[in-house]
Amino acid sequence: MTRPNNLINEQSPYLLQHAYNPVNWYPWGDDAFIKAKKEDKPIFLSVGYATCHWCHVMEHESFEDSDVATSLNDNFISIKVDREERPDIDSIYMTITQMMTGRGGWPMTIIMTSDKKPFFAGTYIPKEGRFGMTGLIDLLSQITEIWKTKRQDVHQTAEQVTKHLQESSTLTQTEYNGEELIIRGFDELNSKYDEILGGFGSQPKFPSPHNLLFLMRYWKRYNDGVALQMVEKTLQKMRMGGIYDHVGFGFHRYSTDRHWLVPHFEKMLYDQAMLVLAYTEAYQITKKEIYKETAEEILEYVMRDMTSPEGGFYSAEDADSEGEEGKFYIWSYKEITKILSKDELELAARIFNILPTGNFLDEATQQKSTLNILHLKRPIEELLEEQNISKKEFDVKIEIIREKLFSQRKQRIHPLKDDKILTDWNGLMIAAFSKASRILRNKSYQQTAEKAIDFILAKLQQEDGRLLHRYRNEDAAIMANLDDYAFMIWGLLELYETSFNPKYLNEAINLNVKLIDHFWDNESGGFFFTPDDGEELLVREKPVYDGSIPSGNSVAMLNLVKLSKMTSEASLEQKADDLMKTFAKQINRIPSAFSFILSSLDFALGPSFEIILVAKEDDEEIKKFVEKIDGQYVPNKVVIIKYIEDDQLIKNIEILKDYKMINNQVTAYVCKDFVCKQPTNDPEIMIKELSKNED
Repeated sequence: MTRPNNLINEQSPYLLQHAYNPVNWYPWGDDAFIKAKKEDKPIFLSVGYATCHWCHVMEHESFEDSDVATSLNDNFISIKVDREERPDIDSIYMTITQMMTGRGGWPMTIIMTSDKKPFFAGTYIPKEGRFGMTGLIDLLSQITEIWKTKRQDVHQTAEQVTKHLQESSTLTQTEYNGEELIIRGFDELNSKYDEILGGFGSQPKFPSPHNLLFLMRYWKRYNDGVALQMVEKTLQKMRMGGIYDHVGFGFHRYSTDRHWLVPHFEKMLYDQAMLVLAYTEAYQITKKEIYKETAEEILEYVMRDMTSPEGGFYSAEDADSEGEEGKFYIWSYKEITKILSKDELELAARIFNILPTGNFLDEATQQKSTLNILHLKRPIEELLEEQNISKKEFDVKIEIIREKLFSQRKQRIHPLKDDKILTDWNGLMIAAFSKASRILRNKSYQQTAEKAIDFILAKLQQEDGRLLHRYRNEDAAIMANLDDYAFMIWGLLELYETSFNPKYLNEAINLNVKLIDHFWDNESGGFFFTPDDGEELLVREKPVYDGSIPSGNSVAMLNLVKLSKMTSEASLEQKADDLMKTFAKQINRIPSAFSFILSSLDFALGPSFEIILVAKEDDEEIKKFVEKIDGQYVPNKVVIIKYIEDDQLIKNIEILKDYKMINNQVTAYVCKDFVCKQPTNDPEIMIKELSKNED
């Protein structure tokens, strides 16, 4: 057996995938950089993640190849980085890759000096050149020659790239018009919206649920039915498409085509979390069962397949199994005939568009596949009408079919599960379970969120209260970044407003203090991605662009606004405004690229509500008030319950001591934009105050 390289003692599943490559890989760290300096060699940096299809391709094609390994081992010091473990490193070098090549993606390939300054950047590179693209073998040879003969040019390029990166990371505060940014954000999304199939742009199509969350807030703010139509069509078309796993539930990463049919099959935890939030809020607005059912099915998938016995959530499932993308998820007609009865097959074929000749185009070959991706060609309502059966009867029949297919699929070789637990993505999932619990009235979701929070605070919080980023095999490591704090605070706030357990709100307040202490830029505002005592990299970035998930600054702004309203701490609202000023120039260029911060801005601009309920702990009447609140779509609100026997919250929120029960009954105090209404013992009067959103 091949001897392992220096990755063998790592925890990252991605790094361990490469531990037996003939390439003498190093993890990111001093050993590699000292060796590169000592041996006067450039560094070959490869960045990817465990469930990345093209990362697997490049590994099998090049990093398992002896010729490539010889070239790398003789002339370079090779470093492997898991982008999910070290998003700080990934973000910096991805910015550089986009700067140097005009595009980005994974695997990312960087060649740099021993002081971490890059002079070449690219993404996937084939072993041999094709279609005018230089192959890796030739590229390594060319760079080795340049390193030996044109060293001065190499250093000059590296210095120019680094200088440009540092200059582009310098931000200055500017004033902004909040309403204008929100309206322009909507207009831009509207111009990119696919009116026929939902989503934005043509192909590939990403779910981008933060865009949908923004559009629902836009609908609420301006009573604009077009915004809600965009949300509904997108959610419905995605749910019908092959991007949704109709057998095992959960969403795949994105659709390679405009129709949401042929997905890139990996499943990411963060997509499940953000999509649960979108479907749950859509249900809260419309009360349409399809949105509720979809959210419940996603959560069933996460609880079944993506939750550790200790309660933390795993990161992802691969697109590939047995070396083929999607093999686990797609079906031949012949196989299905052996699983289902004749009547079941006939129904399944009509519902899921299963064809003897296959039902999709193979993206790799551009030929029609002989296999099937299960999807709905028409909405459920039309299928019910065609079958002339009730929804209840339809659901029973489809569930029998689904369970048979699921049972058979379980026998297949499963894709790799990336079982590392990341603090930031767990924060998103905790927020999703918490919100779903109160809107879908399911207590078990709250319990799942509580177990996850308890796990994170036990395993990934240090004695000084600060967080770590990654946990696997009893090993917690890597200093937490902005996203870890911002997303975890979000999760805690959502869980507090579901459980009303004071410890979650107090923990959110404490983590927010740590975030400000170690990440806030006192000179020009905004949060750095890395802490003030973190590893020194080329630059301390301040990300605000919403990519696959909202940026840490976008979520941190929402947290600042909510916490300022919950604690009556005006300095937090001031920080939120300073944060907006820091990024206003960037946001002003393309507001739609920053849709989550626009949602946070919508909250900050108001109208917004603070609801304080005062009750005895054993008073069952409180449930009526809470259920009334949860039944309404009022995104820009905070809710606090003060139990008169408990003073835990008053330690952090002194103003609460002034709120009393009236008539010895549950009492609701509703404040809107700093003006408080008369307290009431009637939940109906409370709800009427929340409905006055337009005055």
